[in-house]
Amino acid sequence: MKLHLTTTAFTDGQPIPRQHAFDDQDRSPALQWSGVPPAAKSLALICDDPDAPVGTWVHWVIYDLPPTTAGLSEGVSKSPELANGAKQGVNDYKRIGYGGPCPPPGKPHRYFFKLYALDMKPDLKPGLTKKDLLKAMDGHVLAEGQLMGTYQRK
Repeated sequence: MKLHLTTTAFTDGQPIPRQHAFDDQDRSPALQWSGVPPAAKSLALICDDPDAPVGTWVHWVIYDLPPTTAGLSEGVSKSPELANGAKQGVNDYKRIGYGGPCPPPGKPHRYFFKLYALDMKPDLKPGLTKKDLLKAMDGHVLAEGQLMGTYQRK
């Protein structure tokens, strides 16, 4: 199954506004989604940049989102645990929560927001890495969807 993931901040494949960049306001974009299967027990979201010079750079890891959640507001708190019970992991800036785009000057980088509907609630502690989360999710993905934005520093 496929999840439908959108944002009011940018159109799929288009530039991410500057206020979402690491060296500006560093605010996560508002995200909305639909198509969560009835059997889903939780949702997880990973945002990463496969174009980083050091290899894929992880910008956001969030999991244990309730399956009834239909989105996230702009500027999600950078706390380890959110009011709805969701937990946030560590990004490659070595911080909890969202860390916006910050590519080196040059060509635009691609930022993939990937949403997963899971048949279980991992019920894991806050602070996981992307690798930890992917291992916990292995074999439990019911549906997924993605949204891609670009960002360029001149």
